[in-house]
Parts: sequence; structure tokens; C-alpha cells
Amino acid sequence: MQKTILMDVDGVLVTGRPQDGAHLFTDLEVDLGISLEALQSGFFRPSWSAIVTGQKKLVPELTEALKTIAPHVSAQTLIDYWFKNDSRLDTQVRDAMRELRAAAHLVYLATNQEHLRARYLMETLALGAEVDGIFYSAAIGHKKPSPEFYAHVGRALASKGDSIVLIDDTEANVLAARAHGWSAIHWLPGMTIPAALATL
Repeated sequence: MQKTILMDVDGVLVTGRPQDGAHLFTDLEVDLGISLEALQSGFFRPSWSAIVTGQKKLVPELTEALKTIAPHVSAQTLIDYWFKNDSRLDTQVRDAMRELRAAAHLVYLATNQEHLRARYLMETLALGAEVDGIFYSAAIGHKKPSPEFYAHVGRALASKGDSIVLIDDTEANVLAARAHGWSAIHWLPGMTIPAALATL
């Protein structure tokens, strides 16, 4: 039976910095002179939820936050640094996705992203050539594990729930997918796509 595989991005397909897989902001203070705690408290905690669900745009929100956090850094400089340092593709996962598509299964990205990074993933990292499409929170208006995210994807796919499989490293997202009637795999370090799918 043809399956529709929904791939989470961060923590599954993309795993940190290209050079070593470390967290993208590991050297943020050294490289850009920005305290990670200041960025968290001044930008991510107050603004990210609205940005990642499409209610606000990244650039103006980040621009405003940086006036206080780090006036010496432009929003575009930080965005370029951020995206570049969060772009390490797990080639084993990518190759497994290729094999699934070659076997006539459908593969989509299903991810919590804002608009600019979603475009970066599909165009700059060329993931658009590796999948049948992308479902992301800013375009949907809801993020995983919100039931509305899964309902939107289900309507768009018009697929039976038992043919849909979510692969995600966040347990809450996996549980929500199962509650929606899908199959779901909680992705953990060391797993492989073929072995994980074989457990279903």
C-alpha cells in the first residue's frame, strides 16, 4: 500500500551546524557578540510563537528586538547566520527519503517553520527536489502538536489516516499524530528510516 511519509525537519532531517552538528547558536556570542540568553528572553520567548504560526513576520520582529539586544547586528546578518548554522542534512535520512519516493511512496516535510526558513529549506538546501511538498506552521496558522495542524494536513492530502506516517523527534507531536489516527514514529538518535518503518 502506498504510504504518505511526513518528515519533521529539525532533529530528524536537519541536525545543527554543517561542520559538527552542534546547536546552531553554540558560538553566537563569540561570532556575533549576542548573548543567547538575551536572544531567548528578548526575542524567542515573547515573539517566536506568533512568528512560527504566521501571525507576525520574522524580519520586523527581529529588527525591533535587536535594537535592544544587539544594536550592532542587523536582522539580516543574524538570519543569514542562523539559517547557515542550522543546515546540516542527515544524508542517511535524505537517501532513505529518495528510496521511499522511488518505491512510489509520497514524502512531505511537516514542520514548525516561519516563511523565510521554509523557503530556505526548499530552495537553498534544495529539499524541494527531495519531497512531494511541504506543510509548515506559518503557512497553516497552527503548529504541531496543535490538532488544527494535523487536520489541515489531512484535508490537503485527502488520505486515509492509516496510510499517513509522521516521523518526528518530539514526543508530543508523535502522540498528537496518533490521536489524529495516523501512524507515527518517535525519532531517536541512531534510528534509521527503513528499520523504523518496519516496526509499524
